[in-house]
Amino acid sequence: MFRTLSATALATGVTLALSISAASAFETKATAAYVVDQTTGTVLLAKDADTPLPPASMSKLMTLYLAFEAVASGRLELDQKLPVSADAAAYGGSTMFLQEGERVSVEDLLRGIIVLSGNDACVVIAEALSGTESRFARDMTMRAQQLGMTNSTFMNSNGWPKPGHRMSMRDLGLLANRLISDFPQFYPMFAEREFMFDANESSNRFNRNPLLQLDIGADGLKTGHTNEAGYGLVGSAKQGDRRVIFVISGLDSAAGRARESESIVNWAFRQFSQKSLGTAGTQLAEAPVAMGEQPTVGLELAEDLSVLTPISVSGGLEGEVVFTGPFRAPITKGDAIAELILTRDGLPEVKVPLVAAETVQPGGFMVKMTAAAKHLLARLNAGPQDAS
Repeated sequence: MFRTLSATALATGVTLALSISAASAFETKATAAYVVDQTTGTVLLAKDADTPLPPASMSKLMTLYLAFEAVASGRLELDQKLPVSADAAAYGGSTMFLQEGERVSVEDLLRGIIVLSGNDACVVIAEALSGTESRFARDMTMRAQQLGMTNSTFMNSNGWPKPGHRMSMRDLGLLANRLISDFPQFYPMFAEREFMFDANESSNRFNRNPLLQLDIGADGLKTGHTNEAGYGLVGSAKQGDRRVIFVISGLDSAAGRARESESIVNWAFRQFSQKSLGTAGTQLAEAPVAMGEQPTVGLELAEDLSVLTPISVSGGLEGEVVFTGPFRAPITKGDAIAELILTRDGLPEVKVPLVAAETVQPGGFMVKMTAAAKHLLARLNAGPQDAS
């Protein structure tokens, strides 16, 4: 699929090209947004994505991550019943209507957070794991840093408005990806549209995610809203082999959030497609070898290569094989010795390692003598050097 444009490259590269189109940009109405193709890791949209902002209930995803870790490690059991404290029962907003002194199973609390956005359920989990909600918030911040979420600071377990409680859109996208990848056994909970915990309090039993009822592959994750944050959503949808994760914040209404979310999902799937550019073992170029039993070594793909490519508007995908050569023998088949850099219109570049296609042993006596003769001849042809 690759075509060499320059047969004689500089000592460091070979240029390749492939005809691909560029995608039209998406103009989001969100004040901040982040969209990533999870399958390839390609960032499709980043608007003010690294600014720490009030995340509202979207920050409950961090509480869920720590709860899932606790269940996976055996610190919590799904059927274990946890006590509801006065602090937990005192929370307003979206709740499970928990009463002080009752005991609720971990599994019900998880669904209460995911489906019902229960502020009170978050506190019960927080107190079970860290003793107090404030200590749990510090644990959340520490774990977020360990996961690479460098623009996240938590002051509570549920996103209740509090100075300093902040997350960036990129951090929320990273967290969503970890939830999906690290805990596939729990992820189906995010697609549940209804959870009836208390028949006497049936006013809060439906999932607020507006995309779940649409036939677009949506299966998670979490809405959020406060007056300060506006309306936001961390969402994900899967169509075929592709999954898209998106985060939006700052919309002015629930209806606006629903429209923007659907538009982003449709754009991400319709404007981009995943293309196969080569299979493992495909040789893309050759590099010179010094003092080897052969003068060149093939550079091939170590793994199958597919990239996300835009499908509308004219443009292109260019690739350059970069290495520092010539390589000195011996070279072992499979050694990563070069890099393929793909540049796409409107998208981040992709870097792919290339490996030696064969083993090249050091040359024998005649190879060394020939190399020495060439070196001497080159010096003689250069003539005397002027030292003045």
